[in-house]
Amino acid sequence: MTRLSFDQLVNLKMLLNVEGIGPGKIRNLLTVLKTTENILHSSYNSLLKVDGIHKNLASRIQKAHSNINEMRCRTERELNILEKINAEIITVWDAEYPDILKKIYDPPILLYCKGKISETDKYSIGIVGTRNPSNYGKIQAERFAAGISSHNIAITSGLARGIDTVSHRAVLKSKGRTIAVVGSGLDVIYPPENKGLFDEIAESGLILSEFEPGSKPDAQNFPRRNRIISGLSLGILVIETKQTGGAMITASFALDQNREVFAVPGNIGSLQSEGTNLLIQKGEAKLVVNPDDLIQELGIKLKPLIGKNIPKPDVSLNMFEEKIVQNLGPEPIQIDKIAELSSMSTSDCLVYLLSLEFKGVVKQFPGKMFALL
Repeated sequence: MTRLSFDQLVNLKMLLNVEGIGPGKIRNLLTVLKTTENILHSSYNSLLKVDGIHKNLASRIQKAHSNINEMRCRTERELNILEKINAEIITVWDAEYPDILKKIYDPPILLYCKGKISETDKYSIGIVGTRNPSNYGKIQAERFAAGISSHNIAITSGLARGIDTVSHRAVLKSKGRTIAVVGSGLDVIYPPENKGLFDEIAESGLILSEFEPGSKPDAQNFPRRNRIISGLSLGILVIETKQTGGAMITASFALDQNREVFAVPGNIGSLQSEGTNLLIQKGEAKLVVNPDDLIQELGIKLKPLIGKNIPKPDVSLNMFEEKIVQNLGPEPIQIDKIAELSSMSTSDCLVYLLSLEFKGVVKQFPGKMFALL
C-alpha cells in the first residue's frame, strides 16, 4: 500500500482528474510547489510560473479543490474495492514501485497492483502479438515464453486474447513468473474468458493497471497500457502482428524508451507476420529464432539475475580471439587496455574484437569499449 496519507492520495487524484494534467505536469508542479496541497492552494500567478501550465490549466487547477468532498468519498470507495479484491495502490514515490518503470518518459503516477512485486521483475521480458495468431504464432509464443521463463526471467504481457494469453499460460505451466498489465480496472477483467488466467497470475505473479477500479477496457486505454508493458521490460519480443496491430505500438514505445526489440520472422504471405517482418526489414527489431538468441543479446543486462547461466553462442574461435575473450568480462573495457592485456597491437586487437562481435561473443559500447555478452 502507498505510504501517502489518505489526504495526500485524495489531493493527488484530484490533480490527475484535472483535464490536461498528466504525470509530466504533476512532476513539474511538484518541482516548484513541493506538495500536492500547495499546488491545489496556489495562486493563479504561482501556477503560471510552472513549466507547461497555461492560463486555462491554471484556472482548472484552482477550481479542482471545490470537489474535495466528492473525491474523498470516491477515494474511500476505491480503497474499499481494492481491499475486497486483495489489491493495493502504489505511487511513483513508493519503494515498491518498479525502478525500471520510473525511468521512462511518462511513468504512471499511480499503479494498482494485485499479487506480489518482486525485485527481479526489473529483468523481465515483454512478449506481445496479435489477438488472432496462427498455429505457428501460438507455437512460437509458447516456445519462447517457456524457454525464457526457464532462466527465472519474468514474462510481461497484456492479458489480451491471442499471443498474450498463450504466453502467460506457457509461463504458468512451466512454474515461472509472469506479469500482466491490463487496460481496465483490476475489478473489470477483460477479456472475460481470462478470469481464471487472471486469478492464476495474481496468485503467483503480478497484475498491474494504471486505471482505477471500475474502469472499462476502452480502446484509448490500450496504448497507455502498452507503454507500461515496454517500460517494465528490458526488451520486447513481437510474435505475429499486422502492420497496424497494437504490438507495433508497444514496439514503438520500446524503441523510444531505449529498450531492445526482437521479432520472430513469419511467412511473408501471412497478414499476421506483416508487422514482425517489417520491424526486421527496417532494422528496428533483431531477428530471433529461439529463446537463447534473445538472452544472448541481453546478456550483460541479465548478468545480475542469471549470472554465468547465459547461453553462449555455438561458435569456434581462433587462438587470438580466445586470448582476447580470456581478458574480457561483463564490464566494458577500452580497446587500448584490452590490447595491453592480450599482448597485441591495438589495430590487430580491434580486428579480432570486431570478428568476435559478428560472432555474437562480445558487444561494443561507445568509446571503443567492449564486454562479453
